[in-house]
Amino acid sequence: MNPGGAVIGIDLGGTKILARAVDPVDPITTLAEQRVDTPRTGGDDVLERMAAVVDDLDRVLTGSDRPPAAAIGVGAPGLVTHSGVLRFAPNIAGDAELAVAERISALTSRPVTVDNDATFATLAEWRLGAGRGSDNIVMVTLGTGIGAGLVVGGQIQRGANGFAGELGHVVIDPSGPPCPCGRRGCWERYASGSGLGRLAREAVEAGRAERILALAGGDPEGVRGEHVTAALAEADPGAVGVIDEYAWWVALGLANLVATLDSDRLVIGGGLATLGDALVEPVRRHFAALVMGAGHRPGVEIVLAALGPAAGAIGAAVAAAGMVGGA
Repeated sequence: MNPGGAVIGIDLGGTKILARAVDPVDPITTLAEQRVDTPRTGGDDVLERMAAVVDDLDRVLTGSDRPPAAAIGVGAPGLVTHSGVLRFAPNIAGDAELAVAERISALTSRPVTVDNDATFATLAEWRLGAGRGSDNIVMVTLGTGIGAGLVVGGQIQRGANGFAGELGHVVIDPSGPPCPCGRRGCWERYASGSGLGRLAREAVEAGRAERILALAGGDPEGVRGEHVTAALAEADPGAVGVIDEYAWWVALGLANLVATLDSDRLVIGGGLATLGDALVEPVRRHFAALVMGAGHRPGVEIVLAALGPAAGAIGAAVAAAGMVGGA
């Protein structure tokens, strides 16, 4: 018996590449998976690393009596054109004007579709996860930075150039801290994982986070978001306070999005989503106080993503499946 074919979804991140081979009609079920570091040198090295990952997955597939993957989807962080060119990626060194679709297709000899990583994560959650049943959702991924994807009227929104959804770089404080994108006070400087670390360092300096400081080895400059989450697991009051402040910044951005798009469901994903109710509950509370016309509009659901850190790769696989008549 010769099982059916597969497609590959790749989530290109600033530090890692996650790739999954899946059945086109069942993108949730993993046939093979690879996780490798993202080359710090960027450019051609990143493309060649992704092509090598595809080769590795093909070997697993053929070893299971399946043909090599028929198509590839790649989610990339930054501004991705409709033709699959990565124009600008502030969190990946050297990656600008990179023809990802064309080059990966040439290296692997098969069709490739490329989009923003958060857009693909949104596609996955909308079709298969926490966004199912709604035609108007926003998904935000809270990690090193902030990614976002938009579904309006039952359509993924990509914009005129393919750049829609860069919500982490909406400026909420023009005099705020510098952002890797080159501006100041972007939303992700406050509501990303790095923003959580900055808020924690401010709390340490103000004497409100002794346990967080202890977990960082007593070095205020060494305080990171993971120290907050570790202290939170101990029910430390200082960590609870930092998370509450962080949740306010998350809620502020979400309230602005709902004022713009009138979404009825907000999906929170990314690494910070692992905090679960400890994050979502204060976000809901602050959102109710911040959203325009709260007492005069239907409620807006704020939910955790269902597909975890693999959502970007799953969404990329869904898009690849669409190229070969799958999901």
